[in-house]
Amino acid sequence: MAAPNLPSPQTLALALREGGVLEVRLNRPAQRNALSLAMVAELRQTLAWAEAQGGVRALVLRGEGGHFCAGGDLKDMAEARSRLADEGPAVLERLNAAFGALCQAFDRTPLATVAVLQGTVMGGGFGLACVADLALAGRSVRFRLPETSLGVVPAQIAPFLVQRLGYSQARRLAVSGGRLDGEQALRLGLVHELHEDEALDAALDAQLVQLRQCAPGAVAATKALMARALHEPASTLLADAARVFAQSALGEEGLEGVAAFVEQRAPRWAAP
Repeated sequence: MAAPNLPSPQTLALALREGGVLEVRLNRPAQRNALSLAMVAELRQTLAWAEAQGGVRALVLRGEGGHFCAGGDLKDMAEARSRLADEGPAVLERLNAAFGALCQAFDRTPLATVAVLQGTVMGGGFGLACVADLALAGRSVRFRLPETSLGVVPAQIAPFLVQRLGYSQARRLAVSGGRLDGEQALRLGLVHELHEDEALDAALDAQLVQLRQCAPGAVAATKALMARALHEPASTLLADAARVFAQSALGEEGLEGVAAFVEQRAPRWAAP
């Protein structure tokens, strides 16, 4: 896939890596990559673009300047408050809903997703970390849920906190304005690997090698099935799961995967 086809967002830096990996960097380092409404829109547009490309198989999300994301941009909040007299509470509802829609889009994407987390991870950035398939963290990482300490509610990221951490831990962190370092985040399962910051690129490369061994269609179907498993009992899901398995086994990827195994070679989708 040719690099000139990449979008040209103003708040993000994009790079297409080998094997169909799109690297997306939040690129507002002076604001610790706070999520402005413009950045939220560009992230959703970039994700939609990546999903529409046949050659993009995975998306890496990280931040410029040593920080992942400091949450929502307070300038947007102030601007929304200035319109309260004319538009009422709906203006703040729309602002808040944009962050939830972003997390939901990343949560539902059929692409494999990796978050590389350093420095500050707050608010909406915390939510994005929760919906990544794989979260790699540097020891500089500091997670915080400051909303309740500011008199507001972590409204849009709450479902994703519960999904990632479980009800008890999510509630504990939310009501206490919780703070976590990398070791604590690793123990809770918020992140999957913890490395020295200077070793993060090597750790990411190793994981991308593994991800590229997996068939993209099978990854998408697996993610969709696991998402259903969060809300449906096994008794109703397993029959559908058997159909999904049969379709994959008889599909192009399944036939190629078995043939590659028998012939002791890499399948066609695996990057060299």
